[in-house]
Amino acid sequence: MALQVVGLAGSPRRGGNTETLLDRFLAGAASAGARVQKVFVAGLKIAGCVACDGCWQDGRCVVQDDFQQVHERLLRADVIAVAAPLFFWGLPAQMKALIDRGQCQWARKVVLKAPLAPTFSGRDVRRGVFICVGGMRDPDFSGAVRTVRGFFEVYETEYWAELLRGGIDRRGDIGRQPAVLQEAFDLGLRAADWR
Repeated sequence: MALQVVGLAGSPRRGGNTETLLDRFLAGAASAGARVQKVFVAGLKIAGCVACDGCWQDGRCVVQDDFQQVHERLLRADVIAVAAPLFFWGLPAQMKALIDRGQCQWARKVVLKAPLAPTFSGRDVRRGVFICVGGMRDPDFSGAVRTVRGFFEVYETEYWAELLRGGIDRRGDIGRQPAVLQEAFDLGLRAADWR
């Protein structure tokens, strides 16, 4: 059975550097036979977590918006890829809102101690990949990495690989770095080659 790979495009800018890298990653995964889906997060209506603790009852978020459709995809995914630029040593607000809404999955796991259903292909643990670029030559990715690690943890996802690059800021900068584009493609190949 083919793996299900979900890529979260977390930049508010369409066709930017991180989305381009995510597209290469997904192309690599598809070439290995995976079923791939890309979610453009900024194009969805996802409110921030309102800290109501409503999810403590059944592990479901009570705020009704586009989060539910993404959440269901994440629950079934074999591989989750988060791609976002570095914003003030963290993630863009749109991506962070989605991550914060993962509180319902945290409640399911920690408060209710409910097991997560197996992935699309029957695995108990998912693979997680983080793709991030920053404008400075040597940016500090540690804040963004810690956030993504926490997000992956609540979705029973191993922080399996990362592609973090600095010195990439203006639209199209990544197009002048064919080695990094190839690295993203190869990472997708490896992520989907899971026996």
